[in-house]
Amino acid sequence: MVISMTGFGRGKADSGSFSVNVEVKTVNHRFCEMNIRMPRQLLKIEDKIKKRLNQQIRRGRVEVYVSLEGEGAVTRKLHVDWNLIEEYYQFIKEAHGKYGIEGTVTLQDLLNRKDLIHIEESEAGNEELENLVLAATEEAVILLKQMRTSEGEEIKKDLIAIISQLESIVFEIQKFAPLVVQSFKERLTKRMAEFVNGQLDETRILTEVAVFADKADINEEITRLKSHIQQFLQALTEQEPIGRKLDFLVQEMNREANTIGSKANDSNIAKMVVEMKSLLEKLKEQVQNIE
Repeated sequence: MVISMTGFGRGKADSGSFSVNVEVKTVNHRFCEMNIRMPRQLLKIEDKIKKRLNQQIRRGRVEVYVSLEGEGAVTRKLHVDWNLIEEYYQFIKEAHGKYGIEGTVTLQDLLNRKDLIHIEESEAGNEELENLVLAATEEAVILLKQMRTSEGEEIKKDLIAIISQLESIVFEIQKFAPLVVQSFKERLTKRMAEFVNGQLDETRILTEVAVFADKADINEEITRLKSHIQQFLQALTEQEPIGRKLDFLVQEMNREANTIGSKANDSNIAKMVVEMKSLLEKLKEQVQNIE
């Protein structure tokens, strides 16, 4: 099954106290790599989030953003350091009596001292919140999978079209290959006739042609190319992730194309090989998008 590695999904879950938003974005990557950004109090469920993601995502770079909103998300509490205030107070009394320092200390003065009075914030972390995060993650992953599958179908159509063109070129090369040997024999006969005044050594010609035919034989490469094409098409129907398998097959087809180009020793086949390599490059680009 062709599934793209590129996708996006967003999930949201609400309760009376919290609102959780989860965004999941995936892009191409050789392996499965996850990066999750979320509030500190949710770090203990990071493994659970990764487990949900791994059930649907087998390959690609995964970026997850978890945001938390609502009055229940953060608890605020006024913290007063009474002991320190008492020490300040005693110091002021002693300074008045000992040094005769005049002045008064107001409540506003105390409020401005953050070391005496400040607000402490504690982030909520409970089972209800965790369940909301996991539910939002599940929704985001479902939407992500739908987008990746939809894009994968479009990639599949393009792959089949490219493979069809590639297959046509392979068949053309296969039909043209025998003519290469025949053309070589004709050229060789003509050249030898020019040098020996029409007295040809048929045995010498047949030997040279046989040697050339052996060197220029591309039947083996064509057979392997056709086999790789069929394996490629078969892989498109499999349900497991196929990206790496297709990438390997494209590499093998490219290797066979290079061998054909070097062995055939014919300008017409060389042109077809160039066209074939251009199609293989398009295949490679598309295959790198597949999970």
